[in-house]
Amino acid sequence: MTHYRRFYTPGATWFFTVNLAERKNSSLLIENIELLREAFYYVKNRKPFEIIAIVIMPEHLHCIWKLPENDCDFSTRWNLLKGYFSRGLNKNERISLSRQKRRERGIWQRRFWAHLLTSQTDVNHHIDYIHWNPVKHGKVNRVIDWPYSSFHKFVRQGIYPPTWECNEDFNSEMGERE
Repeated sequence: MTHYRRFYTPGATWFFTVNLAERKNSSLLIENIELLREAFYYVKNRKPFEIIAIVIMPEHLHCIWKLPENDCDFSTRWNLLKGYFSRGLNKNERISLSRQKRRERGIWQRRFWAHLLTSQTDVNHHIDYIHWNPVKHGKVNRVIDWPYSSFHKFVRQGIYPPTWECNEDFNSEMGERE
């Protein structure tokens, strides 16, 4: 059994990648976008945090969270969010034997990618990555055309122009696997 070591820093800003268990040919997240929004609201009301940037893709999501100054528990938040979303879906997914033994659903990958953001440059780089993701995956030709993204909020705030294109070559996987 592999043991993953996570670092917990109160009040930190984190970049996350969270994937569905069955990514191939799945559109579960955008098909159930309202349920996913409810899950975020549910968790934020119980264990507050700030969403700085987010993109919801058909089978994975990326986001940046800022936790409260005295709080470092992002794992419980993800557990609550995944659970809320999963309970709202019909039980028709494939469930592996190991998940059956643990009485788990087969919706989400058990683990997620977490990266501590340590500078404003790091935050800006990851915000760009998040917003460029739909173009990177060929879902749209222009960032503004993807509806499930905080990019629209950034445009309203004057941070990005509506015609923004990423000029950076992202050579890091940022927790994604094809």
